[in-house]
Formats: sequence, structure tokens, C-alpha cells
Amino acid sequence: MFLSLCSENTLFGMGNPLLDISAVVDKDFLDKFGLKPNDQILAEDKHKALFEEIVKRNKVEYHAGGSTQNSVKIAQWMIQEPHKVATFFGCIGNDHFGEILKKKAEEAHVDAHYYEQNEEPTGTCAACITGDNRLVSPTGFFLTVSPESILKVAKHASDNNKIFCMNLSAPFISQFFKEPLMKVMPYVDILFGNETEAATFAKELGFETDDIAEIAKKTQNLPKDNTKRQRVVVFTQGKDDTVATVGETVTMFPVVDIDQNAIVDTNGAGDAFVGGFLSALVQENKLEECIRAGHYAANVIIKRVGCTFPEKPDYQ
Repeated sequence: MFLSLCSENTLFGMGNPLLDISAVVDKDFLDKFGLKPNDQILAEDKHKALFEEIVKRNKVEYHAGGSTQNSVKIAQWMIQEPHKVATFFGCIGNDHFGEILKKKAEEAHVDAHYYEQNEEPTGTCAACITGDNRLVSPTGFFLTVSPESILKVAKHASDNNKIFCMNLSAPFISQFFKEPLMKVMPYVDILFGNETEAATFAKELGFETDDIAEIAKKTQNLPKDNTKRQRVVVFTQGKDDTVATVGETVTMFPVVDIDQNAIVDTNGAGDAFVGGFLSALVQENKLEECIRAGHYAANVIIKRVGCTFPEKPDYQ
């Protein structure tokens, strides 16, 4: 755990909030909604009744989720005190799930400010657990919803020499939302992604290489608005070394060793890495320490179901 050097609202995150709903179900439940074990799908109209039915079952757990909210939640957990160092903006529905989400964000000590509206329901992600198998049914990413909001915040950060971070999030972002992504890229000070997202990004930009270190360097050298800060690019690779640009060089950082049998759920690993990284960054630690904190957080989360964590971190 860090000796915190930051104050409330030091870290600001903006994204699509989701209420994560986890429940133990049986094969009949999966069959009813046409679901397969160990799968991840985007919910369709036919799945709407699933969310209503799943909450009626035994052992239902709720957590404040969504990629960005997961990361700021992890950052706050790593920092511990003061509370509300992490701030989150997003949109929810004026409904029952929205009320639960507000409560769960508060329990995580995140200063969440939700825009509440009546046109769309609160975003939800159902984790249907059958024995050792897990089926996840989530909804989308913020760049696909409100690129204007991201651009406004990005420009503000650049104009005021604040650090603006972004995550490549998923391969389809580079493939189908390349235009809004590249509009924001000149303002990005720290870019996160995994090896698959990095490879897709490189392909879409015509980098003509599949070497992840070279992709990181080429990404670092893309046009940048605020020249006071050199862009940092950080690509994770699961159990393999994390790749990061450090000044003019590209450095490999080994991850924390783990018994593969101890891994329970890798879905939140990327969000957790970013959260751990940011917890060190807001306390003005060097890049190497930020990556170490990211590795620790990811190592904790993959041993648990969902993006959840123990009461306090054991981080030195």
C-alpha cells in the first residue's frame, strides 16, 4: 500500500458505467437464452429478460463495473486513503440498477457523478457462472458513444499540461472507430493496450510490423499536441513481459510469476493493470513503479471472480 500523496479528485475517469451482476446458474438457464459456457457476447434484445431473471436467483453479487470505472475503482483501492481520490463520470438510467450502481460506487469510495436519464436503461454486464465456467454479456465502450466528450477533456488536459490517458480497449475500436480514435490520439500522453489490440492498431495504421516493441515505438512517435510531455505507450501481453516506451527506448518489464492453476478469471486483468498503474502515477512515481503497481493489481484480480479485490492491498 502506498503512503498517499494525493488529494480528493486527483484522478478523473470517464466511460460507460456498467453494473456487474454475477450469479450461479445451471445449464437450463444457459439453454433458455441460447448461451454457451466460457463465452463472451454482446447482449441483444432476446437477452433483456435474462437480466430480470438472473437477479431472482441465489447468490447474486453486484459490483460497479465497466472498463474505466473498474480502473478508477482499482486505483482507489490501491491508494486506500484519502477516499474519493478517484472520480468517475458516466451515464446511467433512472432505474433500479442505477440506484444499485450508485451504492456500489460509493462503497468503493469512488466519487462517482452519473448523468441520469430516462431514455436508456443502466448498462449491465451479466456474469453467468456454472461450476468453473463463466459467460459474460457486456455492453460497449465510450469512444463509440461520445467521442465529442473525450475530445473536449483531451484538449483541456493538453492545454493545461495535465496527463491524459486512453486505452485501446478492444480490437474493434481500431477497426471500426479509427476516425474518432485518431482525432483523440494527438492529445494522448499515456496509451494502454494489450498485444492483440496493439497488433490490430498497427495493421489499421499501416505500420507493416508485428513486432510489439516496434509498434510501441511507432505509436509513441505519432503526432502529439502537447510537446511538453513525451507520449508513453504501455502494452501488456498476458503472462509475457509488458512492453513500455521509456524515453527513447522500449523496455520489457516481467510480470509477477503466478501458478496457472491459481488463475480464476482474466477478464478484469487489463482494467486492473491500468488501475494499479494510475494509483502510482497520481502519486508521481516513476514509470517503472507504475508498471510494478499495475502488475500487482492484475495479479490480485485474476485470482478472483470478476474485477473484485480483498479489503486492502498487500503492496510494498
